[in-house]
Formats: sequence, structure tokens, C-alpha cells
Amino acid sequence: MNLLEWTVHQLPQKTIAPSALRRVHHIALNVRDLSVSRHFYGTILGLVELSGPAVPATLKTLVAAGKVANFVTPDGTVIDLFYEPELGPPDADPRRAFTRANHLAFDIAPEAFDEAVAVLLNQQVPIDHGPVSRPTGRGIYFYDPDGFLLEIRCNPAAGAVESLL
Repeated sequence: MNLLEWTVHQLPQKTIAPSALRRVHHIALNVRDLSVSRHFYGTILGLVELSGPAVPATLKTLVAAGKVANFVTPDGTVIDLFYEPELGPPDADPRRAFTRANHLAFDIAPEAFDEAVAVLLNQQVPIDHGPVSRPTGRGIYFYDPDGFLLEIRCNPAAGAVESLL
């Protein structure tokens, strides 16, 4: 019997060990215009585009063909941008464009948050909402060129928790 023939009752009841999943390895996004997305993730968000030997071996052919671009965050998470020229435009209401994904959040130091917000505004990046302040920190929600909801967030600055409550 293969896995597809198993019923829920026949599947092993064991869970993945809590520490087995170490971190997010990569995030793959479909993009309609690779050059616009490269500019957004590289220039506006300041992520480093992988090139040469740093490109994942499984994607070297696609990168060489101009069908994929890879960016890396400071913690090592790779963002793969897959060029899909036939990708339809985002819905006029971007909250309806992605039914199974909510958003991707980038963490930033509290002292760099206001500058990041200023860059987004200066670059006329579409803002969904924010900046917002919560007991868990500050955040701003915005859209990439393909309408995917992103967040830049930070932990509360030292001593700032009381002022947020």
C-alpha cells in the first residue's frame, strides 16, 4: 500500500520533532516582471542577489536563462523569484489576490525601523497599513510589485513596551 492509499487513521501518529525544523530555507514567489522585482528586492529592500557559485545548484540553469533570481536575507533565507510573464496582474484589491498565503515578514532592528518606513514611502511602495505599534513591536505592511503582502517589523525598543500598552 502506498502513502496515497492510506487513510488518516493509518498514518503514523508521531509528529516531527520540535527542533527538527531549524529555519525557513527558502521562499519562492512567482513574479511577472523579473527586472522590476530585482529592483524591489535588491535596491529598495537591500537584499543581496546571489550570483556565480552562490546560486543554488538546482537553479543555476534557470538563473542563467534569466528565469529565476535569488536573493538572500541576512539570516540566510533565500528568496527565489520565478519569472512568470503570463502571471495575471494582481487583483485591484490585493487582499484577495492570494488566498492561501498571508504575508512574509522581515525583522529589522528597532533603531532602523523608521528609516525603512521612510525608504518605502520615498520609493512610493504601496502601503497596506501601518506603521502600527503593538506590545510585540512595530510593523508596516506593504506590497511587492506583484501584489504579495510583505511586512517589516521590529521588536519593541528597550523600555518601549510600557508606552505601547
